[in-house]
Amino acid sequence: MSLSWPWALLALLVIPLVFAVWWLTRRRRRRAVVRVTSIALVRTAVAGRSRWRRRIPAALLTLGLAVLAVGAARPQATVPVASSSATIMLALDVSGSMCSTDVKPNRITAAEQSASAFIQSQAGGPRIGLVAFASTAVVLVPPTADTKQLLSALGGLTTSSGTAIGEGIVTSLDAIAQVDPSVAPTGATVSRDRGTGYADDVIVVLTDGSNNRGIAPQTAAKQAADRGVRVFTIGYGTDNPAPLACSPAQFGGGGGGGGGFGGFGGGGGAGNPFDANYGALMQISRTTGGTFYRAQDAGQLSGALTKLPAAFTIVRKHLDLAPWFAAGGGLLIAAAVALSLWWNRTQRRPAVP
Repeated sequence: MSLSWPWALLALLVIPLVFAVWWLTRRRRRRAVVRVTSIALVRTAVAGRSRWRRRIPAALLTLGLAVLAVGAARPQATVPVASSSATIMLALDVSGSMCSTDVKPNRITAAEQSASAFIQSQAGGPRIGLVAFASTAVVLVPPTADTKQLLSALGGLTTSSGTAIGEGIVTSLDAIAQVDPSVAPTGATVSRDRGTGYADDVIVVLTDGSNNRGIAPQTAAKQAADRGVRVFTIGYGTDNPAPLACSPAQFGGGGGGGGGFGGFGGGGGAGNPFDANYGALMQISRTTGGTFYRAQDAGQLSGALTKLPAAFTIVRKHLDLAPWFAAGGGLLIAAAVALSLWWNRTQRRPAVP
């Protein structure tokens, strides 16, 4: 639990002040006591009260004042809340290194299969959009619940040169802004309270390389963090060099009958020229509140995607507890006053005939 106005706890000083006033009042009453010759007469005239009856109202009053003071400090609790309107943007790297065969049959095919299985598992749930990035980034499918459209776009992925991770993030942010008014598009001035929690929207970046085009990934991550959009990153592929081999359909839009990739040589046995920058990916996730995953093969990639829905569908919201503290404190004080009046009521005795 956190406090929005911690300085309001100074109101707790009212409690010793109340007790000081009570003590002074009681002391004056003792000085004004009239001496009597028989204590039995006093006991007869004044209704008896046990010690606990005197202390319970005082304890309730003290507790009520303390609860009100804490409520004045605006306490907030962070609670997990199920998201009802989440948007997931899958930003997929389609650079040339995705033709590497260190993941069988090659990285891009395994990524397509894992992403397809993930999309099918989310049918009827959050909206999903697709972004592909190489030297630049493009929205393949805006956020939608149309599973067939998403699967069709995945089946048509083609590779290109360059790796623009930052561009993939900002392009995903703008796609989210189109369907979620609470997320400002990139370039807009953002003023977001730090205690408002995360947005219902997330970005998943799957890449096997290091950024070498466009906006810096950390700059893009800062824009996502300013909007409360978490970025989950997946570092894909092994560190072992392997031949690059793509099918004609995966190679730059269908050209190049042998299935190689540009100057990197396809089935000719050239090694993978790119390595994922895992440190940068971890920093992106850390900045935005997301999580980094390492996937060295198709099984680990599918496992990473399987773990993500719990993070997507459960968001943490800040709940204002001040009204509950105010109600509780008021009830305690009312109970203290009621008990005090009830136990101190004048007991009328029947008149002697």
